Amino acid sequence: YLHIGRGLYYGSYLYKETWNIGVILLLLVMMTAFVGYVLPWGQMSFWGATVITNLLSAVPYVGNTLVQWIWGGFSVDNATLTRFFAFHFLFPFVIAGATMLHLLFLHQTGSNNPLGLNSDVDKISFHPYFSYKDLLGFAIVLIGLTSLALFSPNLLGDPDNFTPANPLVTPPHIKPEWYFLFAYAILRSIP
Repeated sequence: YLHIGRGLYYGSYLYKETWNIGVILLLLVMMTAFVGYVLPWGQMSFWGATVITNLLSAVPYVGNTLVQWIWGGFSVDNATLTRFFAFHFLFPFVIAGATMLHLLFLHQTGSNNPLGLNSDVDKISFHPYFSYKDLLGFAIVLIGLTSLALFSPNLLGDPDNFTPANPLVTPPHIKPEWYFLFAYAILRSIP
C-alpha cells in the first residue's frame, strides 16, 4: 500500500502501462492472499469464501454460473478447497510474470524522481553498491519470515479460524484480515 501511495503522490499513474500492470499486480496478490486464507478450512475462512465468492453473483448474466464454477458445485465445499489450492499454487507464477512485465515497462519509461531534479550528474552503477544492499535486505526479510513460519506459525491467525468449518453455524463477528479492510469499508458503504 505504501508503494501505491508513493505512486499516487509522485504522479506515477501518468505512465499508464506501468501503473496498470501495478494495479493488476495488486489484485493478483490480493487474490492469492484470499485463496490462501481459505485453505485452513476453518470457520472464518469458510464463511469468508462464501461471502466473497457470492459477490461475483452480482455480475450480470454470468454471475451465478461464475460462482458455481469457482465453487465446483452449488455451495462452498471440498471442490472449492481443491480449486483454491490450485489457484494458490498457480497465482505466484502469474505474479512473477506480471512483475517482470511491470519492471520492463518501468525500465522503458523510467521511474519518477521525487525531487524533480536532473540526476544524471552524479550517477553510480547499480552493481555492486545497490545489489549488496538489496541482498542484505532480502536476507533479513527471509530470515524474519522463516523464523515466523517455523517458530510461531499461528501468531497472526484469527482465533475463530481454528474452529473447523461448519456451514450451519455463522460466526457472530465476521471481519476480513487487515489487508482487505479498505475493500471491506467500500463494500459496507454500498447499501
